[in-house]
Amino acid sequence: MKQIQRLQAVQNAAARLIFRKRKFDEVTSLLKKLHWLPVSQRIMYKLLVTTYRCIHGLAPSYLSRHIMSYVPTRSLRSQNLGRIVVPPPARLVHFGDRAFCQVAPKLWNDLDSSLRLAPSLTSFKRLLKSHLFDLAFNH
Repeated sequence: MKQIQRLQAVQNAAARLIFRKRKFDEVTSLLKKLHWLPVSQRIMYKLLVTTYRCIHGLAPSYLSRHIMSYVPTRSLRSQNLGRIVVPPPARLVHFGDRAFCQVAPKLWNDLDSSLRLAPSLTSFKRLLKSHLFDLAFNH
């Protein structure tokens, strides 16, 4: 968490530099004008784009093997919503819960089905960035 705060401070400083603002000026509006996602949302963006690539066979196999589509044992209305299997909790509480195979399915399944079922990588990226931007600045 401390590293994310440090990265956010660097991003904030870069935004202030671009707009020639002072150190203590409010930065949220600057990030909105630049259409930059805050660091935590940027991390989510990268994880979700990688997950999309895994699901659609566009990622390396060492990542793709951790992502499995959810297939219910009986017919359900939710079976065509693009969900993936969430693995059991990791044994290593501090590091295992941050692993791609743990975080990606949770983030993916929390997305709206219209995002999960995007027809192309380009449209998914566009929809996802708008979604995360709304979460970051319009909550």
